[in-house]
Amino acid sequence: MTLLWEYARAFALGGLLCVIGQILIDKTNWTPGRILVTYVTVGVLLSALGLYDYLVDFGGAGATVPLTGFGHTLAQGARREVQERGFLGIFTGGVTAAAAGITASVVFGYLAALFAKPKDKR
Repeated sequence: MTLLWEYARAFALGGLLCVIGQILIDKTNWTPGRILVTYVTVGVLLSALGLYDYLVDFGGAGATVPLTGFGHTLAQGARREVQERGFLGIFTGGVTAAAAGITASVVFGYLAALFAKPKDKR
């Protein structure tokens, strides 16, 4: 029962983030790129305020997988590197913390491009 509840919370939080994104697409003239940047920025801001950890505690993967979770990872990495390395950590910490996710995105995107059979749009 506990595992099922954990899945339900992750689904609910991740779904809520998706619903907000869909509403922004449908009701505003924002581009997908602007929505992406907004989600990452909101994740950074909530992390900086110490609020994103509550979302992670509640929603687990529903909070860490979406774009807001990427912003949270960038902020946590920058914070950690600033404590260890000083000012330079502002620039290196986020990328270092997100390196595994960035690498996975590049590798799986490459593999998808290799094996996909794109069709012309007509």
